[in-house]
Amino acid sequence: MSGYLLSEEELLLKNTVRDFADNELAPRAAGYDESQEFPWDNFKALAELGLLGLGIDEEYGGSGGTTRQVAIAAEEIARGCAATSTMYIAHLSLCTQFIHMYGTEGQKRQFVPDLATGKKVGAFALTEPGAGSDAGNIQTASTRSNGGYLLNGTKTFITNAAEAETFVVMATHDRSLRTRGVDALIVEGDSRGITVNPLHGKMGIRASSIAEVVFEDCPVPGENRLGPDGEGFRETMQVLNASRVAIAAQCVGIAQAAFDSAVAYAKQREIFGQHVADFQGIQWMIADMATQLDAARLLTMRSATLRDEGLPFIKEASMAKLYASRAAVELADRAVQIHGGIGYLAPTTAERLYRDAKVTEIYEGTSEVQRTIIARQILQDDLS
Repeated sequence: MSGYLLSEEELLLKNTVRDFADNELAPRAAGYDESQEFPWDNFKALAELGLLGLGIDEEYGGSGGTTRQVAIAAEEIARGCAATSTMYIAHLSLCTQFIHMYGTEGQKRQFVPDLATGKKVGAFALTEPGAGSDAGNIQTASTRSNGGYLLNGTKTFITNAAEAETFVVMATHDRSLRTRGVDALIVEGDSRGITVNPLHGKMGIRASSIAEVVFEDCPVPGENRLGPDGEGFRETMQVLNASRVAIAAQCVGIAQAAFDSAVAYAKQREIFGQHVADFQGIQWMIADMATQLDAARLLTMRSATLRDEGLPFIKEASMAKLYASRAAVELADRAVQIHGGIGYLAPTTAERLYRDAKVTEIYEGTSEVQRTIIARQILQDDLS
């Protein structure tokens, strides 16, 4: 984003994270993609920069900051390494922020500082084999026992699960109540009755681990419930609305990386006695890419600004996520096309980004779900 659209503080943050992405994240991205190992050195570096606590109050170990600042950081991290940005957003915007938003004073003081400073990795366990987009169809059960809960059920596709020491888990105490029976529970990773089964074979974002998490009579203290009884689904939707801003920013970062690689290659590659960038067809392609990229960024920052101002932002966050994810996929595709044959081979940046981009149209609410949210918000406004 052009400097004049950012405050001095935001521009300083952007430049700091950009330098970090260029000097540390980008050089390691291809290696992590190949090894498919959790990027521990990136996680530790994010902690040292205070980025794991961005948007979290300083009294709980955070760095303070705004939704706009989280979006700025998420974009630059994704530009350097998309997999690291997925790990980052799952840790901060889903797990840490959930406890920060809905935890009691005691819960926040107990769990947030270690997450915000990187002493522990956080994960958010919502998705199940039969409950992805249909989040209200949660089958993981929380049964009252000795003043607490016993968890039984299976979660899948859970980011950071293999490394997590703190989980926020969605479970139902009464399936007949559907969404009104869902509770959000803080579960510590070393609790009895948890089995984590890593999942392999992802197309992209390969250094961001995912796993199946199985709970078998896993005990959870009663004081670890987040918010009132049966409010877990509503809380989850609010957290996801906010997190979509960060995911949209991630998409912008992926799109920016694809754009940068395409432009750089077009300017240096020569065919038929001239640079690829000299062909009008390529110039038009680059012009469209630049326009789409800026539109995605502006939609993202609009939704972040609305949230910071305490204004309605659900529709705008879904618009940003919908548009920016499509931009990431399309710009990555065009980057491969501009590279030609070399763009189809690893370890070129264009090839990796092409694989990384696709999942952004799936997780944190598919593009179809985003369209449904947008339409409902519009129709609801028209009827009110």
